[in-house]
Amino acid sequence: MDVEMETSPSYFDPEDLSIREKYRRYGKRQSGSSISPYQENSVSKYSGTRLLFDGQSIQRQPNAALFLEDIKLEVESFEADHSEGTPARAQSASKRRLSIDSHGISEVDAGIDSVRRVGSHSLKSCKHEDDLLADAGETTFALFASLLDSALQGLLSIPDLILQFETSSRNVSESIRYGSTTWHRVVEDKLMRQKALLLLDEAASWSLLFFPLFWNSKVLHSFTSIALCQSPTTSHLEACQFVANDHTAQLCLRIVQWLEGLASKALDLENKVRGSHVGTYLPSSGIWHHTQRFLKKGVSNSNTVHHLDFDAPTREHAPLLPDDKKQDESLLEDVWTLLRAGRLEEASDLCRSAGQPWRAATLCPFGGLDQFPSIESLMKNGKNRTLQAIELESGIGNQWRLWKWASYCASERISEQDGGKYETAVYAAQCSNLKRMLPICMNWESACWAMAKSWLDIQVDLELARLRPGGTDQFKNYGDIVDGSPGEGDSESQSSVGPENWPFQVLNQQPRQLSALLQKLHSGDTVHEAVTRGCKEQHRQIEMNLMVGDIPHLVDLLWSWISPSEDDQNVFRPHGDPQMIRFGAHLVLVLRYLLADQMKDSFKEKIMAIGDLIVHMYAMFLFSKQHEELVGIYASQLARHRCIDLFVHMMELRLNASLHVKHKIFLSAIEYLPFSPGDDSKGTFEEIMDSVLSRSREIKLGKYDKSSDVAEQHRLQSLQKAMAIQWLCFTPPSTITDAKAVSVKLLLRALIHSNILFREFSLISMWRVPAMPVGAHTLLSFLAEPLKQPPETLHAFEEYNVAENLKEFQDWSEYYSCDATYRNWLKIESEIAEVPPLELSLEERQRAIAAAKETLNSSLSLLLRKENPWLVSDENNIYESMEPVFLELHATAMLCLPSGECMCPDATLCTTLMSALYSSVSEEIVLNRQLMVNVSISPRDNYCIEFVVRCLAVEGDGLGSHELCDGGVLGTVMAAGFKGELARFQAGVTIEISRLDAWYSSNDGSLKGPATYIVQGLCRRCCLPELALRCMQVSVSLVQSGDPPENHDELIELVACPETGFVHLFSQHQLQEFLLLEREYSIYKMELQEDSLLES
Repeated sequence: MDVEMETSPSYFDPEDLSIREKYRRYGKRQSGSSISPYQENSVSKYSGTRLLFDGQSIQRQPNAALFLEDIKLEVESFEADHSEGTPARAQSASKRRLSIDSHGISEVDAGIDSVRRVGSHSLKSCKHEDDLLADAGETTFALFASLLDSALQGLLSIPDLILQFETSSRNVSESIRYGSTTWHRVVEDKLMRQKALLLLDEAASWSLLFFPLFWNSKVLHSFTSIALCQSPTTSHLEACQFVANDHTAQLCLRIVQWLEGLASKALDLENKVRGSHVGTYLPSSGIWHHTQRFLKKGVSNSNTVHHLDFDAPTREHAPLLPDDKKQDESLLEDVWTLLRAGRLEEASDLCRSAGQPWRAATLCPFGGLDQFPSIESLMKNGKNRTLQAIELESGIGNQWRLWKWASYCASERISEQDGGKYETAVYAAQCSNLKRMLPICMNWESACWAMAKSWLDIQVDLELARLRPGGTDQFKNYGDIVDGSPGEGDSESQSSVGPENWPFQVLNQQPRQLSALLQKLHSGDTVHEAVTRGCKEQHRQIEMNLMVGDIPHLVDLLWSWISPSEDDQNVFRPHGDPQMIRFGAHLVLVLRYLLADQMKDSFKEKIMAIGDLIVHMYAMFLFSKQHEELVGIYASQLARHRCIDLFVHMMELRLNASLHVKHKIFLSAIEYLPFSPGDDSKGTFEEIMDSVLSRSREIKLGKYDKSSDVAEQHRLQSLQKAMAIQWLCFTPPSTITDAKAVSVKLLLRALIHSNILFREFSLISMWRVPAMPVGAHTLLSFLAEPLKQPPETLHAFEEYNVAENLKEFQDWSEYYSCDATYRNWLKIESEIAEVPPLELSLEERQRAIAAAKETLNSSLSLLLRKENPWLVSDENNIYESMEPVFLELHATAMLCLPSGECMCPDATLCTTLMSALYSSVSEEIVLNRQLMVNVSISPRDNYCIEFVVRCLAVEGDGLGSHELCDGGVLGTVMAAGFKGELARFQAGVTIEISRLDAWYSSNDGSLKGPATYIVQGLCRRCCLPELALRCMQVSVSLVQSGDPPENHDELIELVACPETGFVHLFSQHQLQEFLLLEREYSIYKMELQEDSLLES
């Protein structure tokens, strides 16, 4: 039973990183064989992981994070080197030595020990062989990608690329089959043979595709034209001229040369591996020594020849002795092998070396001239006048026909006398006697060669026959003869047995079209069953489609072999043999470039649409096998939307992967794709990142229950949003176009998106808990290093509004620094609260006081900024319009109870919430500003609610300058929900935001541009009052500890002073909390003062 090879879909899991090999790019296969093409490039096991020092120089990474990860991996590799169980191995080896040296043990014990040792060796060897087999197979992925990349860059022509593909397939096949001398099990050996055979089949397909490119009919035509100018002409020159002008004959010639080339390369490989490809014969081995000695004895036997001339067996109707007959058959089998490989001269030399020069003369008539109608034969014959001299006397083609007819008669007579099957086939090959050749054609290639060569020779024979006087009329009904019934053809051939009627004798055996030839290969009546089975093999089907030029059907065939099954809903999971997926992708790309000028609309649509599916499937396979660095080469050849979707999918799957993996994907995209949109047919890096960043802000489907901690869920989701920014923080390679400008644009894009996320994160990080807002601090860590570059490099790009975005980033950096100090203080306070007051040490008290002072000072520093208020733009983007302009706020959020539980919304809840949002402003504002509020359950997640709030823009809120910086009406409406103070709604329920955007829109609802001031003002409404309340909370703690802050009054004045504008940012409940904290502070301070008076 055949072993199935790599067809399980579970084999390719793009999310499975357990099989990753570190730094495997362009990995080399280690081999102990001297014939392996990869032996020269084999490297040390750890040479790929020495990232810091390679023995000559220190390698530097463009990013500090990558450099730190290199250090970590370097240390881990050294630890792995020194943790390999060396003592155990030494002990095991000593035991084996003892068992070998102990001669006194019993046979049974020796046998058991031998089995154990052999079994252990076999397991280790097979495991090593599996690694080599997998590595050799995967070498083709990097190798083919490198070759394709060279062709795309213009370093290789497409014909050269095809030739390199063929050579590479052969080399890898040879390496798999013969490159390892390690002993392995039967199953592994069969798998290796199958994989090597598949690669040889692939090389054959590439070779067939190369032949039409290599064949230059114009060169042949010009060469034969020059040759025909020489007088007189010859049958060989006429044959070459005919083939140069006839498309069908050219096609046959290409097929014959292709198949002979494959057979010749197989002989070369056999010679390389075994030392010879045919038998070796002594100079007298073909003299029939056994028959000669038998005749010398004078014994008379009617069943044995009586003479030793080469024609005696046929003339006397008697055979040779069996030993001589067997020797002759062996010789003729090798002759057939050489003829099948197109090595006519070598076959003749073999006959001469065996002592049968007469047989060499029957293979090469006309003085040994090569009569094959190819340019190579013309060039080989040169200016030899032998054939001209012969045909001047006998006429053009007469000797040709005589030789063909004689070969036909010989093949028929030998067959009738039950002669050797190879001798019959050798002479049948000279005269297109197809029915005598096919019985020994045991594979698809041999049968196809026999049919194509016979058909080619018949076409040439017919053309030469037409050249003689009266030949045109005699052969005008050739088509009728070929289409006639077998009986009719046979009677015709029997009545036309002379050489003057050649080639009537074999016309009925020939196809008339290429499709008929291929149909004969499928027919079990005329060919061996192995040939019929071969027609069903994948590469045979590919080659037959290439022969007839049916490229659309070929593309459909490739897709049918690798496409996912209908039951498999995961369209990104590759299906089928990996090598066939690779071959299909490269074949599609090569055909696109070869046929670019010949493709019609329907054909182009087919090869582009289905071809994209095949290339996309291969790119996903490379990704699933952790070859991310190779994906960009193929993604760059996809349609725009497929290219973008592919990289977005990969980046989302590898969002939490290591830095090196993400860096490979980044390089793969930015090196092979244009950075900015230009050509509509190509995906760009900017479009990919826009899609990645946009999708990262979308809510992720999850399962919630009423006990879920919504704050924790949002905290974790914020980390995933922040991780998407890391794709923009890598340094692009200097080899890309305008690398410095690209680097700055990436940073500015990261800066803009980070500010968007900072706004969202701030609205879900107002919970007074020690846990840090991990998303915000992750963003800050990503951008810390990139923002160290000189500011003037950033300000060169005015379209990004660099100054305002940098200022906002710095504001958020300061805000989250204050937030971090506050949460650190909360953590210390919670730890102290668990310790009884009497057991609390002085150091712990001082630590808590120091943390409280740091929190208070940093927060007051932010709140007391006068010249540069927090989150207030220095230059307002004044929006002016003559037509009515509307403002829209879109938000996705959850409803959260004070306990942290999330509420599952329904239609009634949405209606109530919508009413509560309306009631957050007066009816006059609702009417004058045309306020509209829509609340609905999100179609993506049943626990999420989508808000759309819309109002008319007016001067000071949407139009002109925005002096209040509080988000306007839309900020007022939503702030009540974020603070959990919605009127006519369940008390304490807060809106926990997932996504928040504000836009300018037209009267018809189409969005025009972002209204950033609304979200910034909303953040001021929520964050600044919360920061002031935290300061009050810390102040109360300090005064309670006996260390009242000195700047407490400044905080009170800041909130109470109408000039600062802080009061209107507070809600009624926040003001009440502020006053209660102030009251508590005053009480503790009065008690402290009383205690100090008592002490004094």
